[in-house]
Formats: sequence, C-alpha cells, structure tokens
Amino acid sequence: MSVFQQLLAATASERLALEAQPIIRDALAGRVTLAEYQRFLAEAYHHVRHTVPLLMACGARLPARLEWLRAAVAEYIEEEIGHHEWILEDLRAAGADADAVRSGRPGYATELMVAYAYDTIARGNPVGFFGMVLVLEGTSKALALHAAAALKQHLGLPVQAFRYLRSHGELDQQHVGFYETLVNRLDAPEDQAALIHAARRFYRLYAEVFASLRSEAVTWQEAA
Repeated sequence: MSVFQQLLAATASERLALEAQPIIRDALAGRVTLAEYQRFLAEAYHHVRHTVPLLMACGARLPARLEWLRAAVAEYIEEEIGHHEWILEDLRAAGADADAVRSGRPGYATELMVAYAYDTIARGNPVGFFGMVLVLEGTSKALALHAAAALKQHLGLPVQAFRYLRSHGELDQQHVGFYETLVNRLDAPEDQAALIHAARRFYRLYAEVFASLRSEAVTWQEAA
C-alpha cells in the first residue's frame, strides 16, 4: 500500500464525519440560505488568505533532506497567490459587504484551524501542514463543483458569485494527482506519522468550521 493510500485509509472516519455535516449535505442539494453561503465565503476568506504565508513558513522549516518538497511548496505558492481576493469578489457578487469581511475577524473554529496550522509548522513537523492540504483540496475536489451548481440554481446568484468554488473545484482535481506523487515520496516514518496525525486533526477542525456556519448564526441572532 502506498503512503497516499495509507493516509486515506487512516483518515477515512474523519473524512466521512466531515462529509456528513448537515450543511455540506444541504449545500450539495442546494438547500442552504444566502446568509449561510455568505458566511461560508467569509470563513473561507479568513483561512485562504493564510495559504501562501503558511506555505512560505512550511518551506522555510523543511529540513535539507526534504529539499525536493521545498521545490514543490514553491509551485504551490505560485498557484495559490491571490485566491483570497477571488472570495471577496464572490462576496460582492452575492450581495455581501466584502470590505467588512476583509477587515473583520474569523469565527472561532476558523481561527483555531489556522492557528493549529501555524503551530504544526513552528512547533511540530512541518510536513504535517500537508495534512491541511489534503483536507482542503480533497474536500474541494469532491464537493466544490457540485455544490456551486446546486447553489447557483437555488439561490439565483450570478456565476460571478461562485468563482472560488468553481475554480478551486477544477484546480484541486489537478492538484490531487500532484499531491499524491509528493506524499508517496515521504519515506521517513516520522514524516508519514506527522502527516497522518495532522490530517486527522484538520478533518475535525474543518468540520467544526462548517458546523459553526449555523451554530454561530443562532448565537448572533440570540444576542441581537
């Protein structure tokens, strides 16, 4: 069994738990509200804007024995620059205040997920960051294009409101093959263990982000 296959097998239960989130199932069926879609984009902005800084931090922390992986990180950086700006454009097209999102703060779940990513790189094994890559890109590949089509029809929004979902769905289908090739080159047991551990954590953290899209909204309504 390849390293990539071991990774998928070791994280299967966490992946299924993420995909079972009610809001994800509702998105695929086109049953989320405009406010929920706007909240999804807002939280996406607050973690996607860290993608390039995280990749840079990861590349800087990789040991010399993983120089080949540092080169791959540079390719990822080139691909990811500016994607957080796409989300702000989607928010504007969806009728939201993109400037308020830019200057605002993430929800607690998003903030914790991003913080864990930085901590994994700085205090643990930087290879663990690729656990986050698996979760975000794998989820986009599986869900983004289907959800974008269903939501466009249900919400009646223009195609300009779905650039992030559509583009990431298409890009991440290409990235997953590249990712698999990289992961299969990780021959050190400590790197493989760090990757699996972090991926399992990131699946749970990302599930919390989706859960918060509704739970936090209820809290805000009650506070109002």
